[in-house]
Amino acid sequence: MSLAIVIPVLNEAKHIAATLTHLTALRARGAEIIVVDGGSSDDTCTIAAPLADRVITAAPGRASQMNAGAAIARHEVLLFLHADTQLPSGADSLILQFLKSGRHRWGRFDVHIDGSPRMLRIVAAMMNWRSRLTGIATGDQAIFVTRSTFEAAGRFPEIALMEDVALSRRLLSFSRPACIRAKAVTSGRRWEAQGVWRTILLMWWLRLRYWLGASPQTLADAYAGHRPKQRS
Repeated sequence: MSLAIVIPVLNEAKHIAATLTHLTALRARGAEIIVVDGGSSDDTCTIAAPLADRVITAAPGRASQMNAGAAIARHEVLLFLHADTQLPSGADSLILQFLKSGRHRWGRFDVHIDGSPRMLRIVAAMMNWRSRLTGIATGDQAIFVTRSTFEAAGRFPEIALMEDVALSRRLLSFSRPACIRAKAVTSGRRWEAQGVWRTILLMWWLRLRYWLGASPQTLADAYAGHRPKQRS
């Protein structure tokens, strides 16, 4: 089994080079790197082109972008990676080791949130613990899955928010996730920009509303309304 890494992006010119450069070793070992742009107005695509195998465009929205990347991937194992997240060393070997055991058809990594506030360490620990308990993974944890299972699960539902949670729920009908303790390192920029406690409470509130049946579009609108306005 070989690995295809799908990275949805939107105006990630500041981060995409570091993310793709970090994948150089995996690419040298045969991993396929696919960047899927959702309509960037900056130089994201230009920067990504020499560092990826494919750079394509798709309808904006992480779900539609990740589905588009998966559709053109040549390899059997799909990994969905955020543009501000870096995989641990030897991620490809770890993934294949867990999948070849036959016990798991999908999985994710533990996450470390990179940032100054000490509270981010606790946030990450809680995310990892909750994921082990529930079997639900988030995009920050770099979800991976065999292509056949991904297709059988119906791909990412093309919803405005919580697409990672929705896919996890579908994948649980095939197996529990492989929870790899090696850590993917994701940027704490969202927490630092919005405030750590404010972001924690917001995400808990959104997740609760999702479980109670609120529509993903309603949640996406609520999330957008709580984000701080960009300074001009």
